[in-house]
Amino acid sequence: MLKLYFSISLTVQDNMKSIVVLTGAGISAESGLKTFRDADGLWEGHDIMEVASPQGFEANPELVMDFYNQRRRQLLKVNPNAAHFDLVQLEQHHKVTIITQNVDDLHERAGSTNVIHLHGELLKVRSMNDPHLILDWSRDLVMGDTDGNGHQLRPNIVWFGEDVPMIELAIKICEHADVLIIIGTSMQVYPAASLMHYVRKEIPLYFIDPKPSIDSSERITVIAKPATIGVKEVIHELIKV
Repeated sequence: MLKLYFSISLTVQDNMKSIVVLTGAGISAESGLKTFRDADGLWEGHDIMEVASPQGFEANPELVMDFYNQRRRQLLKVNPNAAHFDLVQLEQHHKVTIITQNVDDLHERAGSTNVIHLHGELLKVRSMNDPHLILDWSRDLVMGDTDGNGHQLRPNIVWFGEDVPMIELAIKICEHADVLIIIGTSMQVYPAASLMHYVRKEIPLYFIDPKPSIDSSERITVIAKPATIGVKEVIHELIKV
């Protein structure tokens, strides 16, 4: 009996794949979160450099903080959707790493255990004196909120023109992936868009988006559907025995 159990355990482990999931605004949009950027390139009526750059923050910190305060309030009113929960189910069968461009916490709230945030997190703030001093934060952030040492706090968001601290780790993970799933992103924002080029050429790649920016090929399967539908289809394919 022991030998049989050991054999089955080995088989399960051998069948586990390292699956990397790259998510963008499209997966959170179905939870009711706005994607912010309109067709004219404005975010809620603002030029992106006004509210998402170090220069914008220096010029008008109150405007920038209000912009993210509104985003934070909205986030606290929404919940994960079926696509988020389906990705959690995938963890029961494979090793799953989610690399997200989103600054919400919907993956974590759904139950995903291995999430990398490339662009920061809305529910965290950091010291302007020490970027490694990061605090959980669920209320409005205003001028005068400090890190305890007298230094102003700022949104823990990676703004345009700033380094992406987690990109090197994300690249290493993609290099060892057995499957890559891309969900709800235009693949136009770098360096995140470059990640698909770091996976091995022989591995399968799934692209889920109702308005996909790339076409299907021998290697790439494009599913032109919303995340809540497309993710379920891909997961059914990956976990079938």
